Amino acid sequence: MFVARVEADRVRSLTGVVFEPDPGLTVIIGPNGAGKTNLVEAIFFGLTSRSFRTSDRRDLIPFGSAYARCRVTVSGTGVDHMFMASASRSEGSRYTMDGAKIEQAEAAGHRPKVTVFSPDRLELIKGPPAGRRAHIDSFVAARWPGRAGLRSAFGRILAQRNALISRIAAGQADRSGLATWDSQFAEAAEALAGSREKAVAELGERWAAAADELGLEGPKSLTYRPGAATTSEEILKGLEEKLENDLRLGRSSWGPHHDEIRVELDGRQLRRFGSQGQQRLGLLALLFAERSALLETGGGAPLMLLDDVMSELDAHRRERLVERLLEGGQAVITAAEGELIPERGAILRVAIADLLEDSREVAG
Repeated sequence: MFVARVEADRVRSLTGVVFEPDPGLTVIIGPNGAGKTNLVEAIFFGLTSRSFRTSDRRDLIPFGSAYARCRVTVSGTGVDHMFMASASRSEGSRYTMDGAKIEQAEAAGHRPKVTVFSPDRLELIKGPPAGRRAHIDSFVAARWPGRAGLRSAFGRILAQRNALISRIAAGQADRSGLATWDSQFAEAAEALAGSREKAVAELGERWAAAADELGLEGPKSLTYRPGAATTSEEILKGLEEKLENDLRLGRSSWGPHHDEIRVELDGRQLRRFGSQGQQRLGLLALLFAERSALLETGGGAPLMLLDDVMSELDAHRRERLVERLLEGGQAVITAAEGELIPERGAILRVAIADLLEDSREVAG
């Protein structure tokens, strides 16, 4: 699957912009502030109904407008599908496929997985563990679609157990109801932890290899650190042992919601001891590791949206990055200057100024 057409209307600075990326590699060129990042964000928004820059979709609506909307046409599965995402100040958000409302979980089966590199996403490396857990769970869903619901299933059970723990602590319920939720918790936790462990094992060597290619020097590792035991029997035993502590806290203190995905360089956590340049390379390597795993195991390659990826890479690393991108799959990257992109005949180069000019001509 690949994105064939993007129609961005009132998405930040973009009004009436129509963009048709190449099924392979497309480079959007233009100075900082010209709207390149807004276009990349619009693609992500149209496909997922979310933004990678803000948690509030209304931030996409430009001043003086009532809405932001993006349509994205996906091809390559025998039948084209049009996804539409919109945000309105008065009516909230909408997300449709071929004109009918659709949930994100269902939509994921009809569109490419999307991975994003941008300065805003460095939190994935240097931020708290929750972001890395969510990211690995997203990879699990793409790698093994049958496991796509594990994260949400565990989340629902965790919420129910926490609510009961809170009522028991407040004297509003007794402990008799815990056995059922503990059993469900242990079963769901084992499935989720096992999937994360398998995913990280599959990505570890690929991440190290990609990081080496991109110039992240030194011994490196990507490892799964469970926040609890990983078998249902041991998890259930731990829940029983930690019950009094849970009652004091008012929540469950044992389980995969405390897992960590450790990204290490020279035996130290990249999130704490790495420079921003090293963290950028670590993030980029992780995205390439996931892409490599999906390509090598017969899965669909993700659409890679790489914003401002070339600015801190030397010529050799830029060459390696482009070579990797041309191995397969679709990618859209931005660059302030065309000279930053190695010459290859297979690359579509698009000036952001031309896209904006075309939109003004149509409007006029």
